[in-house]
Amino acid sequence: MSSFWQHRNIFITGCSSFIGSWLTELLLQEGAHIVGLLRDIVPQASLFRLKLNEKITVTEGTVDDYLLLERALNKYEIDTVFHLAAQTIVGAGHRSPLPTFETNIQGTWNVLEACRRNRSLVKRIIIASTVNAYGVQEKLPYTETSPLKGTYPYDVSKTCTDLIAYTYFHAYDLPVVITRCGNIYGGGDLNFNRLIPGTIKSVFYHEPIIIRSSGTVKRITVT
Repeated sequence: MSSFWQHRNIFITGCSSFIGSWLTELLLQEGAHIVGLLRDIVPQASLFRLKLNEKITVTEGTVDDYLLLERALNKYEIDTVFHLAAQTIVGAGHRSPLPTFETNIQGTWNVLEACRRNRSLVKRIIIASTVNAYGVQEKLPYTETSPLKGTYPYDVSKTCTDLIAYTYFHAYDLPVVITRCGNIYGGGDLNFNRLIPGTIKSVFYHEPIIIRSSGTVKRITVT
């Protein structure tokens, strides 16, 4: 066990999400004090199934509420912020773009501005993004230096998220890093729109597996 996270005050938005639940469990094991921003109570989420919510300080609300964010960072003397809260379903973003923009774009600038206002406390900010922020690229494989140019509502929301983080990093010297995740998967993932959970569900219920490409697409990792 590393001692780095021990006794640090950590703020996690989206703490009941698939990644948020795993992160909460890991940081609790590392001895951190966690404040989780919680919008909805989902009993099937690992945060509740494993009763992790009983081991953290829960703040009910959303990233749309700027004053709540600023108050939480100050009240609990937050050292590190993990911003995971987002509308992550591509189809939902296409059907209802406005809530996606409000949560993903406005939510991000709210979190970053609250961190800026509490700069004496917050030492690091980690923002969860996605490879969708790159949009459709003419040159493949794309790298971290590829332009961000989402086309569809969800993609655009994450492109904006990354650019806003980029602005706060350069304009205000805020200690921000971005992680652009691909097809992540693991235990407790309740989003069956994703590739791996959706395929497992189809097999379990003896349904046809949906092939989401021609079968020729290959993801390449550049090092």
